Amino acid sequence: MPILPVAPVSRLIREAGAKRVSEGARDALAEVLESYGMEVAEEAVEWANHAKRKTVKAEDIREAVKRVRPPRAPGTD
Repeated sequence: MPILPVAPVSRLIREAGAKRVSEGARDALAEVLESYGMEVAEEAVEWANHAKRKTVKAEDIREAVKRVRPPRAPGTD
């Protein structure tokens, strides 16, 4: 079940210059963004826990982004 709403994902692709966006393209990007976002969030939670905090801060996210590799696009494995 997708977490991200599809309209913003389509809008993101259009902002990148696409005139039209297929449902498959929208769903593929949403899958990649959700996967990467979840990995970053999990790493950020680990950073907050390590610092003995319950609150995840922006600095935890920034640090997590440095450590988590972006996922490969679906179908490119």
